[in-house]
Amino acid sequence: MLVMGILNVTPDSFADGGKHFTVDAAIDRAKEMVAEGVDIIDVGGESTRPGAERISLEEELNRVLPVIKEISGFGVKISIDTTRAEVARKAIEAGAAIVNDVSGGKADPEMFSTVAALKCKYILMHWRTHSKDMNSLAVYGDVVAEVLAELTEQIEKALLAGVKKENLVIDPGLGFSKDIKHNWEILERVDELIATGYPVLIGGSRKRFLGGDDPAKREAATVDLTRSLLGKGIWGVRVHSVKPHKDVIGAM
Repeated sequence: MLVMGILNVTPDSFADGGKHFTVDAAIDRAKEMVAEGVDIIDVGGESTRPGAERISLEEELNRVLPVIKEISGFGVKISIDTTRAEVARKAIEAGAAIVNDVSGGKADPEMFSTVAALKCKYILMHWRTHSKDMNSLAVYGDVVAEVLAELTEQIEKALLAGVKKENLVIDPGLGFSKDIKHNWEILERVDELIATGYPVLIGGSRKRFLGGDDPAKREAATVDLTRSLLGKGIWGVRVHSVKPHKDVIGAM
């Protein structure tokens, strides 16, 4: 199981907003993650916390590109956390190797064709709408069946656009248009996601469904979540801390 370390170059992300907002602070955190054995550093410049407002393309590029260029020499894979095709393209050109799109291709009609042209790995997450309004769409009959159906629809569009099957990773989008019971049901039935044959990324780090009002106090629960996924065939976990998760995986 791979550990994808979150590097939010933002002032307003829900768990660590502002901590790594400057280029120097982000680079320092990247160095820490490399020392702790991170497999992928996921650089994001736009917060996707519930209720977050969008930033401009220019602002997103200004936040992420200097960081990616600097850490591309650290000897670890970099992913760009973005819903914009132009950011994806420029980030890959700057040294990233993976596009992590929380919108699963829905936010930008150019994303699939761009990823196909870049020939890079692409993480396609289940998503219904932008953060500002996403909680209003947390309505399901069978959450796992509907998430799988909606993921499949986007996968088919990606393949038609020329994205290679072997470059696809799927993510059920915990917390995105999902309430607490939806998140836990997805985790309890994660084998149904794995049965698709696509690698599966789980991103539950410090999210509200793990309990408590303070994201920083959800770290132990996040490590427990990683522990619960061991041996289930998960491709990776996306987390804020690195060492505790590497330790859990290494002890398996």
